[in-house]
Amino acid sequence: MGASIWHFVIRYKLYHLVFWFGYHYFWWAVTSGSATDAMNNIFFSNYSIKFASYVLLQALGVYVNLYYLIPRFLKPGKYPVYITLFLSTILLVSFGITGGYFLNAYVTRIPFETLFYVKPEEYIQLWKSGPLSSTVASMTLAMSIKLTKNWIAAEQHRTTVEKEKLETELKFLRSQLNPHFLFNTINSIFVLIHKNQDLASDSLAKFSELLRYQLYHCNEPMITLAKEVEYLENFIELETLRHDTQNLDLQVHLDKTGMGSYGIAPFLLIPFVENAFKHISHFKNQRNWINVGFELKENTLHFSVTNSRTMLQVASEAIKNSGIGLANVERRLELRYPNKHFLEIKQEDQMYSVKLKVQLETINQMQAKIA
Repeated sequence: MGASIWHFVIRYKLYHLVFWFGYHYFWWAVTSGSATDAMNNIFFSNYSIKFASYVLLQALGVYVNLYYLIPRFLKPGKYPVYITLFLSTILLVSFGITGGYFLNAYVTRIPFETLFYVKPEEYIQLWKSGPLSSTVASMTLAMSIKLTKNWIAAEQHRTTVEKEKLETELKFLRSQLNPHFLFNTINSIFVLIHKNQDLASDSLAKFSELLRYQLYHCNEPMITLAKEVEYLENFIELETLRHDTQNLDLQVHLDKTGMGSYGIAPFLLIPFVENAFKHISHFKNQRNWINVGFELKENTLHFSVTNSRTMLQVASEAIKNSGIGLANVERRLELRYPNKHFLEIKQEDQMYSVKLKVQLETINQMQAKIA
């Protein structure tokens, strides 16, 4: 029996009456100047019916507005209808509460003028100062709370949808990047095997490390900076094996100081290095060169890649698609590090350079966000 009554109360939200009782009791206590006097007037005086009319009728008016008028009429094209119905509800509720005054006088058998200290010509003023003003206050308060809650819920939903959209795009970009690297790496292995079979085992060992990295870390939102650098070193070594080192000047400066505590989005640095090896010049009578620089200053990563190139490459790259790698990583930077990165790409007649600065977070900061 008790459980069924409680279910009925919860289902029809009758517990809200407790709130409205407290709301009106608070204002009665404020106007009377005593919480005890207010309680006595509510339960042990001739004003109980008047108080009950405020609680019940204003609660009814509020919920008619919140759950019927607002959902149906507070929308573009129906604002005049909503305003009309809203004002009509206020008038009906205030008239009903005024009727509660007369019912209170009738039940207690005390003349209306005596009970409420008013003269007949003051009835309208009593309605304005009591039922009407109180109904306007309670309904506008409830509507403000409702609209604020709706706005907060809409903002949370918008933020969630936007976040899901960004995560979906990032996953797509990572899935697009993975086959791109696999194809280029397999191609490098193929060239190396035909060029120097003695180095095939070393290249396959490096390739297995690359595959392991891609299989287990590609879809992670963040990895340690040390992992990214390890992959970068393996990639450079593999590329070095298949290039003519006698005519290649490769300078790699990786300052690993302090990087152990920071994280980074996976595959963020590799495309720039891959692009340098892919589009390096092929001079016969002079050195071809690639410079890779890596340094961490406080929480900012400074990364640079420059390589030599020829005018013939400049002309051919203007016609051909430069590949998805760099466009992909630029988009990932925009999504993952908005307003926290600086990317500069310069294309000159005999040089191609990339400078990247990224503000990184520590592993603890990333774990706190996930938690």
